[in-house]
Amino acid sequence: MQYNVVPEWGNLQVSRLGMGCMRLPTKKDGDKTVVDRPEAIELIRAAIDGGVNYIDTAYGYHGGQSELVTGEALLDGYRDRVSLATKLPSWLVKEEADMDRILDEQLKKLRTDHIDFYLLHAVNKSHIANYRKLGYQRFLDRAKADGRIGRACFSFHDDAATFLDILDDYDWAMCQVQFNYMDTDNQAGLSGIQAAGRKGVGVVVMEPIRGGALANPPETVKAMMEGYPVKRTPVEWAFAYVAQFPENRVLLSGMSNTQQLSENLKTFETLNEGPLPQAERDFIDEVTRAYRSRVYVGCTGCRYCAPCPQGVAIPDIFHNFDESYMFDNFGHFKWFYGECVEKGTDASKCVECGACEEQCPQKIPIIRRLAEIRERSA
Repeated sequence: MQYNVVPEWGNLQVSRLGMGCMRLPTKKDGDKTVVDRPEAIELIRAAIDGGVNYIDTAYGYHGGQSELVTGEALLDGYRDRVSLATKLPSWLVKEEADMDRILDEQLKKLRTDHIDFYLLHAVNKSHIANYRKLGYQRFLDRAKADGRIGRACFSFHDDAATFLDILDDYDWAMCQVQFNYMDTDNQAGLSGIQAAGRKGVGVVVMEPIRGGALANPPETVKAMMEGYPVKRTPVEWAFAYVAQFPENRVLLSGMSNTQQLSENLKTFETLNEGPLPQAERDFIDEVTRAYRSRVYVGCTGCRYCAPCPQGVAIPDIFHNFDESYMFDNFGHFKWFYGECVEKGTDASKCVECGACEEQCPQKIPIIRRLAEIRERSA
């Protein structure tokens, strides 16, 4: 296991691999709230024994159970061996007192007197506006001063301009962003990561394997990787790409079983430090293009077609279908489309009025594509 000494974190030595506690083993298929506690505790402790010393959880993970299980796993001396991160649920903060109340609740659930990295969770435009109104800076200053948190941080899901605005709003120690070789321009993107680096704000990367999608590529991409002279597994390629950027201090992985843990520990023993050779970066660009060539609809998400008079979630359906088509993961789309059916926003509500097609800059045959997707989802 490789370690990373981070000057802006007071020379804190953190493992490059972080344990994300959002995908802990569960007892009941499809119900993420029923965590298999003995198995999850064993997994977290095995990660720590294997050299992982950055543990990441959140108030809402596993329906509120993740913090409880993580706190139990960190008993018996394990808490002293790790840097612990958890997150304030931004969507539940309605008044200033909520921030202190929730933090105190989290400390009890985690069975600790302090959180090393405390993140405002999934901050976006509306969340930061609400936080500013409620004086979030006073809360973070107060929590740092009384020792309940060590470092003030935020996790992020919005566009690059919003990221830069939030980055400049407080003396942050760390930001957590989604980043992988398919998401270099999405959300904060590479430009945001580099901006954080220039400000001395360490970056923790979530979804370096894109929620596991990059671990099981379609046959065309798999053949490319198997035929390339440098031999890496799909997971190793994904980690190697993210790790080459010096701003990325910790790479999180939401491991669900000991096999995934063992494979990741092995990968990080030999993970490159420093930039990949240009030839390998060019190869990853080729892989990215191969994925993108699999896009079926090609919707850019401009939303000119919205709102649909019948309530069809056109851009959301197209986006999720393209993602599933790209990664050969139609299980995800069937789940998403089932949610649309429950909400009454699925393609069956289309009456073929054509209003959407008149507005589409890409001239996508929306009516035909919706009919095809509906048929595929039957």
